[in-house]
Amino acid sequence: GGGPGCKNHCHGPHRPPMHACHSAHGDEGLPAVPGPYPVVEDPSTCDIVKATQYGILERCKELVEAGYDVRQPDKENVTLLHWAAINNRQELVKYYISKGAIVDQLGGDLNSTPLHWAIRQGHLPMVILLMKYGADPSLIDGEGFSSIHLAVLFQHMPIVAYLLSKGQNIDTTDLNGQTPLMLAAQKVLGPEPTRFLLKFNPSFNAVDNVQKNTALHWAITAGNTGAVDLLLEAGASLDIKNVKGETPLDLAYQSLNRLMVYMVKEEEGRRSRRNNRLLKIVEKYEMIYSLQLVGLRNLRYLPAAFLLSSVFWMSVTCFFWFLPDILYTQEITVGLLYSFYKTWRADPGYIKTSEKERKENIVALAEAGCLDFRTFCTSCLVRKPLRSVHCLACDSCVARYDQHSPWIGRCIGIGNHRYYILFLSFLSMTCVWQLYGTLLYWSNHCATSYHQDGAWTYFTQIVYCSPWISYIFTIACFHTVWASLWLTVQLYQIAFLGLTSHERMNLVIQRKCSKHPVSLRRTPYNLGCFQNVADFFQCSCFGMFKPNIVDWTKQYNLFHLAKEKNVHSV
Repeated sequence: GGGPGCKNHCHGPHRPPMHACHSAHGDEGLPAVPGPYPVVEDPSTCDIVKATQYGILERCKELVEAGYDVRQPDKENVTLLHWAAINNRQELVKYYISKGAIVDQLGGDLNSTPLHWAIRQGHLPMVILLMKYGADPSLIDGEGFSSIHLAVLFQHMPIVAYLLSKGQNIDTTDLNGQTPLMLAAQKVLGPEPTRFLLKFNPSFNAVDNVQKNTALHWAITAGNTGAVDLLLEAGASLDIKNVKGETPLDLAYQSLNRLMVYMVKEEEGRRSRRNNRLLKIVEKYEMIYSLQLVGLRNLRYLPAAFLLSSVFWMSVTCFFWFLPDILYTQEITVGLLYSFYKTWRADPGYIKTSEKERKENIVALAEAGCLDFRTFCTSCLVRKPLRSVHCLACDSCVARYDQHSPWIGRCIGIGNHRYYILFLSFLSMTCVWQLYGTLLYWSNHCATSYHQDGAWTYFTQIVYCSPWISYIFTIACFHTVWASLWLTVQLYQIAFLGLTSHERMNLVIQRKCSKHPVSLRRTPYNLGCFQNVADFFQCSCFGMFKPNIVDWTKQYNLFHLAKEKNVHSV
């Protein structure tokens, strides 16, 4: 990695020029970042190139005022604006442009603009600044890449998002007719940035000008299994032939990569079955049976299937075994099934935005210097409201996220948290009633006594007396323990902390890792026990409290929450 004039232009990412403490073609080091002036022997003796690299604004102004032409390139055909851009010297960029510097000046052996240099280094603030001054991101550099191609090659996803939101076409081609998706599949091994680009709806079937390859062709040629998997899942064509008449499957065979061949052939077979009406119907019912009832294809549904089957057999047992001894409380079972259905069916609070809103948010966050993982979800391409979390299982951002419940198979958020509490309550009552029924059954139908025969004899006799009832008792014990304990924890967090499970876990981790004490009670969301309960259940508690109505899908700051907390504390 050398300076901007370095002729080592490999196709993959390579280091742009460093700080002026290295020469223009000097040693590799850490990327330059703006900060305090470095220690130099005498800044007044620096030439203007070195002063620009160091960011010594006063020295640069002194030399320009003395007659130095800011448009004048050095012997490498590199201008001051290039050096300022690559070192992220924003004040100098503004000053040089005010003095007549050409914002899209080409320079260096790579024949790049200052915008190209800033993108290679990953300076998003500098990219924003240069584009505000009219820099053209569609210009091609000496390697044939436009700005978005460089951002993809160097894997600067915030810059990619910003360029697309400012109007760059996702299918912009380079000098060889390759789109950013093709470059990502060919040059960058792994699922990223291919996964990121797919969220902007690129063309899967576009071909380059030379080889006539699609993105899938290039991914297979490069052995990029991560990109191949994503492209196949997204629906990339398997029938398009390149200039040699080769399909993606032909290239997979040539690669001698068994995994690649298997992936392509499996997808080809699945698509052929989809086009066959009879096989489509069979596959549909097979999927319904194995996925929703048994859960073999997707293990995340297994706990929910186990829970529902437990409730079913407990209800059958109550009806056929316990009716002579206890009243069968259908109301509790109906309440349990209703609360389960509402928790599963209700929208947990998924963050939904239009494509226009997403792009507006990206531009706004980038220009405010906030386009990072704390405020922006790179998976959903949405601005993250307060208390929202991206759920990996659901692949969505959820407002006031509490958890992804394995027993429901869904996220628990602002939209279904109250139903979830109701579900835990009914499940606890159902299981406790089941335990009472089993104990009553054993006392009436099993010829043994705990006090007379002892624990071991009593246990073996009741199992021998009715193995099924013993099995149901074990299942009821299991559900009683976890449901009642988790209900207690949930109610404690809601009433006394005002926190979700995810927030509490994060604070506990911070408490263990931080040298400073972190309080679980002193948070902006804790408004006092009764107010917390009123806010969560949206009830006035017989007129004693006024619940706060907060739309957590669109809440981005704490100002009014802190204000409300102060009012309540007074």
